[in-house]
Amino acid sequence: MKFFPLVWRNLMRRKVRTIFTALSILVAFLLFGGLMALRGAFSMGIDIAGADRLVMIHKVSFIQPLPMAYMNRITTSPGVSAVTHASWFGGIYQDARNFFAQMAVEPASWLAMYPEYVLSPEQKKAWLDNRTGCVVGRALAERFGWKLGHRIPLQGTIWRRDDGSAWEFTIEGIYEAGKPGTDATQMFFQYEYLNEARTFGKDFVGWYVVRVADPTAAADVGQRLDAQFANSANETKTSTEKAFVQAFANQIGDIGAIMVAIVVTVLFTILLVAGNTMAQSIRERTSELAVLKTLGFTDRRVLTLVLVESLLLASIAGALGLGLAWLVIARGDPTGGLLPAFYLPPRDLGIGVALFLGLGLAAGALPALQAGRLKIVDALRRQG
Repeated sequence: MKFFPLVWRNLMRRKVRTIFTALSILVAFLLFGGLMALRGAFSMGIDIAGADRLVMIHKVSFIQPLPMAYMNRITTSPGVSAVTHASWFGGIYQDARNFFAQMAVEPASWLAMYPEYVLSPEQKKAWLDNRTGCVVGRALAERFGWKLGHRIPLQGTIWRRDDGSAWEFTIEGIYEAGKPGTDATQMFFQYEYLNEARTFGKDFVGWYVVRVADPTAAADVGQRLDAQFANSANETKTSTEKAFVQAFANQIGDIGAIMVAIVVTVLFTILLVAGNTMAQSIRERTSELAVLKTLGFTDRRVLTLVLVESLLLASIAGALGLGLAWLVIARGDPTGGLLPAFYLPPRDLGIGVALFLGLGLAAGALPALQAGRLKIVDALRRQG
């Protein structure tokens, strides 16, 4: 007697029950995939933050600027291999609801610091040559239908021009996301354009990004940098980029913990459902299991038979659920730009596989032990 056909026939004995149990598991893992993608989207790049990058902000608050004069002192500090800076702009495009991130940067050093923003050499040169030029992410360009050469007017909210007019930019490049999770909904433009035309805050920047030569010494480099500017008018706070992004994400709550709590609750419920299904299936087949043992099936083989049945059900349904989640998530951000890092990381896919295998084993463990310990005489007497 072939082993797999026997397992399959046992699963199909009660088709309606099996189908509904499988659908429950499928929906659970579809939900798992969606929640993990949301978790990653709200953490916005924590997983891809550079281990060799530090972020320096004002010690009092992120919104307090830092002097441009700090640039040379940071560059010459021991352990520092590269430095760039950025400044939040916060302009309005047509309507306040059309929110997207806009930052003034030094183009060459910014692109060198963030190779995950992929720009063609021609577009990079065009941006460097045009003081009022900008580059936008692919997702942002698709959102508004922008093309190369389009003029974008932004009404300043924080930074206003000397003459009170709108800031105008020409799209010189559209960058691609070099790795999953890279935010492709941002706009970058030249800091010099902002610095020359704004009414206040000249020669100040929002924050510095520092690349360290040795990632294992990042904490020490950060402490030395902060010590340089201690007791100055603009003291600094330097942390790893991952810690900075995590702290920024936590301002809206610990989304990761909430998502994990929901997933644990759902999977525990599905474990009870699947376990009950397997237990009921074994009770209905008590006499058949006794016959199998009479024909020579050992206790271990009967136990394995029940475990494989549980694993097969959980694996098929779980894999279908994860596959559907991946297909839905691969279509991109469903909010039109509010969740730019919307994707399902390979790590979470691996966790999902481990979970549905674990679910299959846990749901079938007790019924399998009961079936393995079943005595032939007791089983036949019970049925009689």
